[in-house]
Amino acid sequence: MAPAGLLRALAAPLRWGAAALPRSFIPPPWPVLPPPSCPMATLNQMHRKGRPKLPPPKPGPTSGCPQLKGVVLKTMIRKPKKPNSANRKCARVRLSNGKEAICFIPGEGHNLQEHSIVLVEGGRTQDLPGVKLKVVRGKYDCAHVQKKK
Repeated sequence: MAPAGLLRALAAPLRWGAAALPRSFIPPPWPVLPPPSCPMATLNQMHRKGRPKLPPPKPGPTSGCPQLKGVVLKTMIRKPKKPNSANRKCARVRLSNGKEAICFIPGEGHNLQEHSIVLVEGGRTQDLPGVKLKVVRGKYDCAHVQKKK
């Protein structure tokens, strides 16, 4: 059993509040954060060195080319994001630079199937996540949009 004096000494801070604890036991009233790894630049540093350079933008799937030729691997139907509802016609295309990408087929109706040759340009479809390319209609195997009768 513990001696009575030790129990009284341990219970004293509970009776008197935090005043009986040594100063090192009281946690600070604010969160302790580590110093920032990269300190903010002062105005003098900005004047001497100039603004920090931003990293260059990464090239998209077309690697900076305006258009690329590709071969259709598969045609598919994708569903758009939340407020919209539709069946968007898309195609998985192997581009001439070796990359594979999902491309949107604009217009009503298309004649694309596997092994069709298409021309692809940049331009994302806002409500289809991950679709950043469009098929150019009327070039190679992709026919023009038909007129309505």
